[in-house]
Amino acid sequence: MENETQENVKNKKWIEEPDGYLNKTPPLQFILVTILFALWAIAASLNDILITQFKAVFALSDFATAFVQSAFYGGYFVIAIPASIFIKKNSYKLGIIAGLGAFSLGCFLFFPASRLVTYQVFLFALFVEAIGLSFLETSANAYSSLLGPRKSATVRLNISQTMNAVGDIIGILLGKYLIFTDGNLKQEMASMSKEAAEQFGQQALARTLSPYKYVLIVLVIMIILFIITKFPSGKPKTSDSQKNATFKETMNYLSKRPRYWHGVAAQFIYMGVQTGVWSFTMRLALDMFPQFNERFVANFMLYSYICFFVGRFVASYLLSKFSETKVLMSYSFIGMLMILYITFVPNITAIYAAIGVSLVFGPCWPTIFARTLEVVDDKRHTETASAFIVMAIVGGAVLPIFQGLLSDFTTMQFSFIICAISMAIVFLYFVSEYKYDKRKA
Repeated sequence: MENETQENVKNKKWIEEPDGYLNKTPPLQFILVTILFALWAIAASLNDILITQFKAVFALSDFATAFVQSAFYGGYFVIAIPASIFIKKNSYKLGIIAGLGAFSLGCFLFFPASRLVTYQVFLFALFVEAIGLSFLETSANAYSSLLGPRKSATVRLNISQTMNAVGDIIGILLGKYLIFTDGNLKQEMASMSKEAAEQFGQQALARTLSPYKYVLIVLVIMIILFIITKFPSGKPKTSDSQKNATFKETMNYLSKRPRYWHGVAAQFIYMGVQTGVWSFTMRLALDMFPQFNERFVANFMLYSYICFFVGRFVASYLLSKFSETKVLMSYSFIGMLMILYITFVPNITAIYAAIGVSLVFGPCWPTIFARTLEVVDDKRHTETASAFIVMAIVGGAVLPIFQGLLSDFTTMQFSFIICAISMAIVFLYFVSEYKYDKRKA
């Protein structure tokens, strides 16, 4: 009987440890979860395309275009806690399937939105899409770290996060070749009669559907794969007296950990920086150089995402050699200086700096996420604690609004001062974390 039990254990693909981690990483399950990171990055990078397209078609101010990000990241903020409660009561797998379903619905809503030619309907579609992505991020960020031994949790999350850059690149390529044309949309519409411009604008909006058709196909395939694939629970085994921590108990637990909330605040500020820079890089190029067109300036975002990808790999190497707080202090300080350069240098090198600053963005999100979640010793609170960190993505909804508003009153270039100040705050967060590590050592 004992030999039979040992044989069963030997033949199992994985063994779930009491803390929710696995004895080894299951390749198929980890790959499927990692693909999710690329999918929500595709959606986020397409927003940068939509901002530029909507600016011309709907004749919007920079302040109004920022509501693309507000609708998108606002969905994350509203749904993250309900998503965590759903996951806690069910499973990470069901949370992911629910997220993929809502993501699909949001993509589908682009079709009626393009026919109604109404900015508000597009914003609603983005909000629904973001509801699905909130489920995915709340599930996948924590789940990726749990799919294997505890000691390599941060490594797995960084590997999965690398797919963000891949998704960003795919999204910008889809937008460049399927949405943008060789002409300058704003200038072309300005030279037309009102009726001709409206018809031309409708055609431009219809092109926004093209990338979402392909995304929908991938989402349907992913839903099927997650339904038919067996996944571990990722839930810690606890005694009856410890099971099912209530939301109130979790909040009481987290309220006694100020370092956790510092991490959430840092994530909020950092997401505002990243979203602000990426949202307005193409707008900055078009504003500084009116002879450029949308398809050409899309290259700047493509280069930005390549820099993001390279920066993350370089950071992974540096993090294996040096203290992560030292690496991130250096990255955030350099990022602050580069954004100040974007703000005050009135020539093409400012655009190059906007591209290059993505080199230092790579390790920020996963490092802040992992360090903040490490504060949570009691894993009964992991889902809710993870949800609050995901909710911090709402920084990408708030700060770009102020940047767009400042741009309308001054210039697009000067509006980047908000990103520079915010990056300085992120730098101070990593200084405090460095001091914490020194005290702990």
